Amino acid sequence: MNCKKIISAICLLLLAMGCKNKTTSDAAAIKTPNVLFIAVDDLNTMLGSYGGPAITPNLDKLAAMGVQFNDAHCQAPLCGPSRASLMTGLRPSTTGIYGMIPDEKIGSNHPTDKKNVVLLPEYFKKNGYHTMGIGKLFHHHAPDGLFDESGGRVKGFGPLPKERFVWDGFGTSDRKNYGKTSTDWGAFPEADSLMPDHQSVNWAIERLNRTYDQPFFMGVGFLRVHVPLYVPQKWFDLYPLDSIKTMPYLKDDLKDVPPVAHKINDLPMMPSTEWAISSGEWPKIIQAYLACISFVDYEIGRLLDQLNNSDYADNTVIVLWSDHGYRLGEKGTFAKHALWNTATKVPLVFAGPKLPNGRIVEEPVELLSIYPTLLEICGLPTNDSNEGSSLVPLIQGKKLEHASVAITTFGMNNHTVKTKRYRYIRYEDGGEELYDHKTDPNEFHNLAADNSYKEVLLSLSENLPSTNAKWDVDSQYTFQPYFVEQKSRTTKADVPVTEPVGN
Repeated sequence: MNCKKIISAICLLLLAMGCKNKTTSDAAAIKTPNVLFIAVDDLNTMLGSYGGPAITPNLDKLAAMGVQFNDAHCQAPLCGPSRASLMTGLRPSTTGIYGMIPDEKIGSNHPTDKKNVVLLPEYFKKNGYHTMGIGKLFHHHAPDGLFDESGGRVKGFGPLPKERFVWDGFGTSDRKNYGKTSTDWGAFPEADSLMPDHQSVNWAIERLNRTYDQPFFMGVGFLRVHVPLYVPQKWFDLYPLDSIKTMPYLKDDLKDVPPVAHKINDLPMMPSTEWAISSGEWPKIIQAYLACISFVDYEIGRLLDQLNNSDYADNTVIVLWSDHGYRLGEKGTFAKHALWNTATKVPLVFAGPKLPNGRIVEEPVELLSIYPTLLEICGLPTNDSNEGSSLVPLIQGKKLEHASVAITTFGMNNHTVKTKRYRYIRYEDGGEELYDHKTDPNEFHNLAADNSYKEVLLSLSENLPSTNAKWDVDSQYTFQPYFVEQKSRTTKADVPVTEPVGN
């Protein structure tokens, strides 16, 4: 056994001995666990286990056999920077990856010391794991050569019908200034087997039937529920239109938010909530989104069933996560692209050997913590460059010394801080938002201008990142003029932290 494997075994033994209700014989029997790393695109918390309307028996079962985090948040409400943050273990404000970035540029070309950046699957590979991956794990798939075995990326979000069903992709936007969204909804194609996610699961199932002489790390990235909201008709049939409830909505909701918030939320290529109301399409969009969730639940169920029937059932840690939430009419549109709760909140579940069953964690946590948490659970040495904190104490039901917070960043120097009670947002121009989830869970009323919350604002602002790196040269987001302008304006130097307005 080489030194790395000896260190891994010792760390794993110490972790097991430190867990509640673990016996010496249990700890001695533990082998280095495998990892099944499941990423689902654009999945919000409408799952059954979160109290949502989606029919998700397989995801509910996974939550029941593990630990579900009820208040987990992404580090960026956009696919590229969110996944880059999770995979590097670094915040967007540290790397400058605020927009999309080619997979091969992550970890090899950004402002931090690139020698210290070891991507999550790469770290497992360096510590004796056989690594495999398929589907959307990074923005497209993964940097070339990252996995020992790669099933490759799936191009686009098809299959696609010959013509769109409802939405043309441009909306009311000026085609010169905005891109074209894939947003559309309807029943297509005829069979699950025609969906790329079904084929990805087939690839993973085949590999779970193999024998390995070392622990494995397997990443499976699902495309749905990313738009277009196309899945076979049978999934739509689970949700009769007359059973669909639309989301809480206040027409004048945005009258009390700062100018930058309006710029970020300027998404004319997406359906607006007012259009969805007047056209009668709002329930149909939600129906399609729920149908996509149930389809993904079925595919994840196929994957988990194979794991449970394999030789690895009792020695595999599972983590399931989504890269960000998704708004279904909240705050005026259908998109992620915001620092509000429905855009940042995500499902997060850990399950596996020696982990508690059916535990619910209510403290706010970050996707950034997945990296260090997996290392600790698997008994691997810590990666000192990780900026997230391991969730193992919360998994074990321990009380934290300090209250946890979750920080999300969208563009340079635009941040939100989520605590158990409050959401605080600070934009690059110093504009602020504050919402009290105890009295206003829908974030309808911005309290930042209320002097009685002055001390709350000051306390929350202390959690904002002290570093706001300039945009990475290879990272960009051309979907909105605001981000194009911001990158052009702020690439000369790092931006200092802005003092709170009125403090």
